[in-house]
Amino acid sequence: MLANLVCSLIKHRRVTTTLAKAKAARSVAEKMVTLGKTGTVSNRRLVVARLHQDEAAKILFKEIAPAFKERNGGYTRIIRMNQRQGDAAQRAILEWVDAPVVAEAPAETTGAKAETK
Repeated sequence: MLANLVCSLIKHRRVTTTLAKAKAARSVAEKMVTLGKTGTVSNRRLVVARLHQDEAAKILFKEIAPAFKERNGGYTRIIRMNQRQGDAAQRAILEWVDAPVVAEAPAETTGAKAETK
């Protein structure tokens, strides 16, 4: 489950999940970026063995890891969201640090206001 979540993070740059899953996937994603920064054959094999998706590993080594070459850690961020309606689970967004922060817009009201004269 965590490997699939990290693959989705690599492919889509941002995933929305529960807070517990985001915290668990964060450590896996950061370890994969650390392996991706060197780019050796051994590290490529370790990443593919852990993620089970060649396409995600290629994206990791070609796009994501080079962007974090100068950074020593802390490649992801977790943004807390509201609770899920069905089971009240705390939701969160897991994304890469270099992605711009998108604040959730408050719900707009659709009702028209009556003008008084």
